[in-house]
Amino acid sequence: MVASCFLSRGLTALAGLLLFSFGSLAASQIEDQAEQFFRSGHTNNWAVLVCTSRFWFNYRHVANTLSVYRSVKRLGIPDSHIVLMLADDMACNPRNPKPATVFSHKNMELNVYGDDVEVDYRSYEVTVENFLRVLTGRIPPSTPRSKRLLSDDRSNILIYMTGHGGNGFLKFQDSEEITNIELADAFEQMWQKRRYNELLFIIDTCQGASMYERFYSPNIMALASSQVGEDSLSHQPDPAIGVHLMDRYTFYVLEFLEEINPTSQTNMNDLFQVCPRSLCVSTPGHRTDLFQRDPKNVLITDFFGSVRKVEITTETISLQPDLEIMESRYEKDWMNEELMEPLKYAEQLPVAQIIHQKPKLKDWHPPGGFILGLWALIIMVFFKTYGIKHMKFIF
Repeated sequence: MVASCFLSRGLTALAGLLLFSFGSLAASQIEDQAEQFFRSGHTNNWAVLVCTSRFWFNYRHVANTLSVYRSVKRLGIPDSHIVLMLADDMACNPRNPKPATVFSHKNMELNVYGDDVEVDYRSYEVTVENFLRVLTGRIPPSTPRSKRLLSDDRSNILIYMTGHGGNGFLKFQDSEEITNIELADAFEQMWQKRRYNELLFIIDTCQGASMYERFYSPNIMALASSQVGEDSLSHQPDPAIGVHLMDRYTFYVLEFLEEINPTSQTNMNDLFQVCPRSLCVSTPGHRTDLFQRDPKNVLITDFFGSVRKVEITTETISLQPDLEIMESRYEKDWMNEELMEPLKYAEQLPVAQIIHQKPKLKDWHPPGGFILGLWALIIMVFFKTYGIKHMKFIF
């Protein structure tokens, strides 16, 4: 009797131990699967947008950067995940005929400066040292959060640069330059410190392809506006401002991005074709040998858009519309439309529509002093014809 009791207790303990071990094994497998799932893709997007040129005649470089800034914000990347570096403030330049604005099209319909631009580094803060510190994370502890690139190993990063460059270098404010070797080493530091998952590098400058020749870190895709030995040309001259408004490559990239929405299935191969030599005059280039995925499987929104947060629920959700709720929502929306503020610059008329518009016909007004000059001419003709003796017949 005692032996059977001990035997039953032993079997119960053994069964419990087996159940515990199987439960632990299943739990560990689930944890491994969950960890593998979350590490298989990226969870957040960042953008570092850099204009390296000063002076009024480089107006187009600021417009290039602000246009890309506008596009990534429209597609969902918030300001907290954008590091914007502008070497000059064209909106407040004394030569600007329309202060507090920067336009990217000669019809002056699209103000890419807007009313909610957050510039993180401006003027003389835009240096090679600060740019490299932002990429590598080697910044002083006192640096505010808005000036930091707080990415991790699940971050996809877009890096856009524009300015004046040459074979293997890009100038910063006409006083210093960054070489392709320094840029390649900075990207390697980012990879070693697990600061990115995938990186898209775009540069619009003369001989831009030379800037990605020395890259050697994995998961980098690079695009450039021109090959080695070629110039990257400007576009959209505006006589009223006296300068060109954009560069050709960025202009056509912007036109392409205006057709993209957060749910678009457009891939990177389509981006490679946006500016052929017939439009850009230069030959755009790209490099994909370091990138693990096929570009045709990489969506544009993997870099230019935001990562959508999805919440999984086991509750049943009714998809049948409730008429009363729909009517009340319609009334609220109708009331809110009346109180709606003016559209922000990100919601203005898309560039794709602006480009194909005819220029506005401006109202003609006589120049200053025109009327006075006309009267003077009439009096001179009168005196020459009749002389002073006929003045009595006028008065």
